[in-house]
Amino acid sequence: MKVIIFGATGMVGRGVLRECLLDSEVQAVLTVGRSATGLQHEKLSEIVHKDLQDLSTIEGHLSDYDACFFCLGVSSTGMAEQNYQRVTYDITLAVAQTLVKLNAGMTFIYVSGAGVDNTEKGRVMWARVKGKTENALLRLPFKAAYMFRPGYIQPMHGIVSKTKLYRVMYAVVGPLYPVWKRLFPEYVTTTEIVGRAMIKAARQGAPKPFIENKDINSITCA
Repeated sequence: MKVIIFGATGMVGRGVLRECLLDSEVQAVLTVGRSATGLQHEKLSEIVHKDLQDLSTIEGHLSDYDACFFCLGVSSTGMAEQNYQRVTYDITLAVAQTLVKLNAGMTFIYVSGAGVDNTEKGRVMWARVKGKTENALLRLPFKAAYMFRPGYIQPMHGIVSKTKLYRVMYAVVGPLYPVWKRLFPEYVTTTEIVGRAMIKAARQGAPKPFIENKDINSITCA
């Protein structure tokens, strides 16, 4: 399996990249983003591309891939809806529309979030925009598309968030992860589990398009 990862320098994307490089059934990994990962591996290729809404100049490098793991995202904290939609919806759809054109048999997996609003009419801005993004992705003619909706994600293996606020949060609550896992197993997961679940869903499929946190955890155990 050959995969493309968008957002590989973020916390979730870094975890997904790690699992792809470790998985013997993933033969090649291409990362596309505004900055390089800084990693070197025999399976890894990278494209640094500043304008993710326009991939026309790199389309020649994006064909013949089996899956895309789209892990790019930002916190909505302090953002106007127009700016949040540009990153969350506009960029995601621009990438997806390019990839589906180039890879008819591709599986597209989008890292969304718990509590998404697919009516697109709710009062919570981030949930409404995420719901709009999910709905649009599911209308594209991919072989399959899955919306991953993790809850609390514990970073593993030295991976850290790029967002300062989240780094502070993880420093405080991270040591309590074993407690959260025991008390609320349906609402917590790890970067490692998310990565493995995405690989397995891309390779074997999943029974439904919306993959909630409990489903993410169970996929790796199936």
